[in-house]
Amino acid sequence: MKTTEVIDLGPGTEALSQDVCDRTIEALEAGYVVFLPRYGFPVTDSDKPLFSPSLLNKDSKNVSYNPATRKLGGITTSQETTALLQGMMQRFADFARQLLMRVSPDYRNGLNQARASFRPVEIEGRASSWRKDDTRLHVDAFPSSPTQGKRILRLFCNINPDGRSRIWRIGEPFEQVAKRFLSSIKPPVPFSATLLQLFGITKSRQTPYDYYMLRLHDAMKADERYQAEVEKIELDFPAGSTWLVFADQVSHAAIRGQYQLEQTFLIDLEQLRHKDQSPLRTLERLVGQKLI
Repeated sequence: MKTTEVIDLGPGTEALSQDVCDRTIEALEAGYVVFLPRYGFPVTDSDKPLFSPSLLNKDSKNVSYNPATRKLGGITTSQETTALLQGMMQRFADFARQLLMRVSPDYRNGLNQARASFRPVEIEGRASSWRKDDTRLHVDAFPSSPTQGKRILRLFCNINPDGRSRIWRIGEPFEQVAKRFLSSIKPPVPFSATLLQLFGITKSRQTPYDYYMLRLHDAMKADERYQAEVEKIELDFPAGSTWLVFADQVSHAAIRGQYQLEQTFLIDLEQLRHKDQSPLRTLERLVGQKLI
């Protein structure tokens, strides 16, 4: 089972060949992880105080950062450390956007740069509810922020200062996941989306697509037998590497690693080359109706 497309991109900012861009886009939309083993986010000496799990408050599993407002969340730090963290996160947000535009220029017009995050805690052995346990295979969906059909593209950088890898598992293709679990998911209740938005549970209207994606996410994580028995492949992302993935399409789990940066992008479906391969079109085909 192929899971990865390796792009051997070295440091630099020069324009890339059309072949490299085509390989990246085709791989992403086919449901592969695009892996850049030699292209990493440059950490500076001034960033060193930030490599500590004590950055987080007790209720958070990661530092969140909004590039649009430059607001940090999930932290309990001094004013000086907060300023350092804000600087690193903004540099990373800029790095991530510039890299994505180099390797996937097709997405330029339909791109929304969402939140970035920093994960300073070792994920292996971390206490978590099953629904929030990212060591279980899942596809991404947002409970409070419906995407309404936009794709969730994520860019990750392993910046572990001790040279330790980030270890993932990749599961079966999206269509197989959907076929496995859809029969157990009841259709959305009429007017439920209106009530969710009215009471502030969602920030915008939850479409039937968002509903099914959330139920798939939960069904995958809740099924202990599935987690144990489904075919999966382990991937090793060394310190200093970068990888990109449509996280709403690729069944993935992070099972080991500490000190990771992550940037989320939302991409309009119309910007895709192969819309029929998207989770939206796949679910519509399987359910037999429009979901947006």
